Amino acid sequence: MSGAAHASNLASVSVFAAGLNNPRNLRFGPDGDLYVAEGGAGGTHSTNGQCSQVVPPIGPYTGSNSGGRISKIDRHGDVTTVVDTLPSSQTSIGSGSLVSGVADIAFIGNTLYALLAGAGCSHGVTSLPNAIMRVNADHSTTLIANLSAFQKAHPTAVIEKDDFEPDGTWYSMVAVRGALYAVEPNHGEIDRISTGGAISRVIDISASQGHVVPTALAYHGNFYVANLNVFPQPIGSSKVWKVTPSGQIKVDTAGFDMVLGLAFDNFDQMYVLEMSAGQPVPTPGTGRVTRVHPNGAEEVVADGLMFPTGITCGPDGNLYVSSAGFGMPAGAGKVLKIDLANWKH
Repeated sequence: MSGAAHASNLASVSVFAAGLNNPRNLRFGPDGDLYVAEGGAGGTHSTNGQCSQVVPPIGPYTGSNSGGRISKIDRHGDVTTVVDTLPSSQTSIGSGSLVSGVADIAFIGNTLYALLAGAGCSHGVTSLPNAIMRVNADHSTTLIANLSAFQKAHPTAVIEKDDFEPDGTWYSMVAVRGALYAVEPNHGEIDRISTGGAISRVIDISASQGHVVPTALAYHGNFYVANLNVFPQPIGSSKVWKVTPSGQIKVDTAGFDMVLGLAFDNFDQMYVLEMSAGQPVPTPGTGRVTRVHPNGAEEVVADGLMFPTGITCGPDGNLYVSSAGFGMPAGAGKVLKIDLANWKH
């Protein structure tokens, strides 16, 4: 990692909550509780012959119309279910039966919105497309925007035929000034979605960067987006780009591996979550969090994490990270607390 200094005294990491099903992105709500998007437990239903399928080795998928979940975790680490009726799906057995479902959540005011990544016919799901869902006060959900249909009607410049997802594999979402912004890795785009369901493209990342698999999205005056990249990955080839609201893109920070999360604290410091650092392919126990200061200096905050998949800064000044977020049995997922408030470095 370019310029990174490995901290000799890493921050303390503890388990904040457990028992999650393929947890992904997470966010604190206006009530002060932590909300976690979960992929679910996958499914067994096939739609082969009904629609275009994801090609092997990743596909074909099988899915379920339910099981994708959003959980709420209180300050004591107690977990309750907000909704568990959203779709869940999984890749082929040969590719590890990797589960997708709810990818991210965001609040606009007191209203919770969910980003679906594991839905749509190409994922073995017939009840819903990949979409933005509003979570209602009675815990029911309402489809706000059909992301599957938008992608099919508005293809990006680069289509990777041997790694193509007809319904997309959406990953991160942020709320900015009353609208939602979501990034989709497979097609390579950031889109704006209004609460009324209007969808427009902010930037086709593939047009300037190629098939780089952008995954992590954060907003801090501008948008910041980072990429997972393709496997096997040249070590240090993942980047963080700055994207203006008008869609201009430039590299902000480089030298990372398989980035799945970005977060900013109140001191303008950026935290980069690497799912598997220093490895060409996903490797257990090699996840890492790096702090990037406004002047560009870097320091490792925590490492040795097990397939981390999402990161957020808490109101207490600590970091919270989804762990065991894919490739693990349902129920094995955790949220880790990285103690920055007491970190002596």
